[in-house]
Amino acid sequence: MHFDPAVTMRPPPLKHNPYTALVMPRPIGWVSTIGKDGIVNLAPYSFFNAVAGDPPCVMFCANGRNRHDGGEKDSLRNVREVPEFVWNLCTYDLREEMNATSEHFPRGVDEMAKAGLAPAASTKVRPPRVARAKVALECVVYRIVDLPPTHDGASNNMVIGRVVCVHVADEAISDGKIDVLKLKPMARLGYFDYAVIDDFITLLRPD
Repeated sequence: MHFDPAVTMRPPPLKHNPYTALVMPRPIGWVSTIGKDGIVNLAPYSFFNAVAGDPPCVMFCANGRNRHDGGEKDSLRNVREVPEFVWNLCTYDLREEMNATSEHFPRGVDEMAKAGLAPAASTKVRPPRVARAKVALECVVYRIVDLPPTHDGASNNMVIGRVVCVHVADEAISDGKIDVLKLKPMARLGYFDYAVIDDFITLLRPD
């Protein structure tokens, strides 16, 4: 089958929008930010990835509206006020807490506290990181890029951050490398589905 996404994202026989189930698995952008009022926001983003290695940069997309007031999502509003954020690695042992922070709370609610997560002070940026996260990247906003709006006129924005400090738990390192089997990172699939990385293969480049 094929279809034009400008016409419909649910052509028969599909019952749900398949887009996020086609581009997968995706790393989870578990992003902590802080507003000028000092209130912390922690939210998982389906659209997140590394975009450069030298200098290291990552991005997340705050798409659509805040469900409570129709404005920008809290993470986007926060990075406009305080242009810094932390990406926290979501691992299998943090899956329930990550899911809890996806709830659409009203503005002014500290999702980190709501999920029972302790904050840890960052080294170079103001937003805290998740203390239990075994990997965290402190980022300074490099640019906020406007993307095409949604079909109902809501804004879509890509936030690009330059990594200024990297935190890695000592127990996540084996033989001088990051040990993915010890970390068990989570990945986003489509719908309400996730995957946990507990196996991998190695393919050496031909050159």
